[in-house]
Amino acid sequence: MFALCSSAAAQQAGKIPRNGFLSTASLGSLSPRLDAFRQGLRDLGYFEGKDILIHHRSAEGNINRLPELAAELARLNLDCIVTAGENPTAAAKQATSIPIVTITVGDPIVLGFAASLARPGGNITGLTTFSADLASKRLELLKETIPRLSRVATFFDGRSVTTESKEREEAGRLLKLQIISLDVRTLSDLENAFSSIAKSHAETFVMGTSGFFNTHQKRIVELAAKYRLPGMYIEQEFILAGGLMTYATSIPDLYRRSATSVDKILRGAKPAELPIEQPTKFELAINLKAAKQIGLRIPPNVLARADRVIK
Repeated sequence: MFALCSSAAAQQAGKIPRNGFLSTASLGSLSPRLDAFRQGLRDLGYFEGKDILIHHRSAEGNINRLPELAAELARLNLDCIVTAGENPTAAAKQATSIPIVTITVGDPIVLGFAASLARPGGNITGLTTFSADLASKRLELLKETIPRLSRVATFFDGRSVTTESKEREEAGRLLKLQIISLDVRTLSDLENAFSSIAKSHAETFVMGTSGFFNTHQKRIVELAAKYRLPGMYIEQEFILAGGLMTYATSIPDLYRRSATSVDKILRGAKPAELPIEQPTKFELAINLKAAKQIGLRIPPNVLARADRVIK
């Protein structure tokens, strides 16, 4: 549990507001994002440890624990719950009618979280990572980086509520790439998946969204280096941990912006009428040290487009 505060909200409510935070990934793996969330709150005049408490619950990578954790938060009679990703959002939606601010979901309409972006219509609002051409752009970047690319392995967590696997498969067909989908739910699955990639002669892999993957960033990056496989990740934390490349929505930016939604709810806004915001900032990050480790040369035209280069 960590504390956050808002003098203005406390004065208006006449009591200390209490919020929840629900995630699949471990708190440690989310540290940079939570720092961005705190910064967003500070920008709005909120100060930690004074007027508002946030009760944190993490499934530590085990998606099956989310329903019980969401039920725990629901029993606390909170003013708002912030959820990090599709599965925590689904669990919180099932457990409570408390206002929910979700930060990193894909298409909230397809996933059944909202009737529309402009008027969600239920108890969920927040921000989405959804951008229809992201899957295509990631594969295009891999094809530019590896010109003879023909086979791409993609990792997904079959327990996750997401539309990204379908989007990648459609993008693969358009780019004439063979997509090899691997369901990864445990560390044993992870080891086997990298072995399968080598046997299938896939030239690269794309990592999907999952709190399990976030929790085990270090092991994933180690295996990619062991098998000398270039990987495309969808979150920058993997690049900082030693992964090769990411093209993605800026997740810290979404966390920072989510503070505005929390503030509005604490001031009386109804999530049913509070528009779900779309991403505005996308970043290409490349780790040249990782490229050198696996003997991959990043073409100058790809490197020139990078927003962040780690040497």
